[in-house]
Amino acid sequence: MTPAPPRPLAHLELHTTNQARASAFYSALLGWRPERIEAAGRSYLALDLGEGPGGGIVECGTERTLWLPYVAVPDIRATTERAEHLGARILLESREGPAGWRSVVEAPDAGEIALWQSKGWGPGARRRPPRTGSRPGER
Repeated sequence: MTPAPPRPLAHLELHTTNQARASAFYSALLGWRPERIEAAGRSYLALDLGEGPGGGIVECGTERTLWLPYVAVPDIRATTERAEHLGARILLESREGPAGWRSVVEAPDAGEIALWQSKGWGPGARRRPPRTGSRPGER
């Protein structure tokens, strides 16, 4: 198996049980500006992290608050299969959303990571989504 070329971080997403409190903390501490995006009948709290990839905060029933990095990949299905072959457990099968496809994998001693294949806007695309689209979100 040949090594994969380095893939860029596309998005950083916080999964928490208290979105408002997390947003207020990072806004006060680091100046990260939240922006609510309403799209496809869902709501997403995007974060302007300044230079580099964008971010967001998802309120969900997570057992522990965690940061989930999204990494841009050219083929979501092939990369998810490669992760499984390398010993990762698939937590979220490849799923299509308005901005692209994502999956989430967890590897022993390597943690959780989201794999992201963009449709050309959204995380890592460096341009704002159309008002009818959304960012990655709840698992």
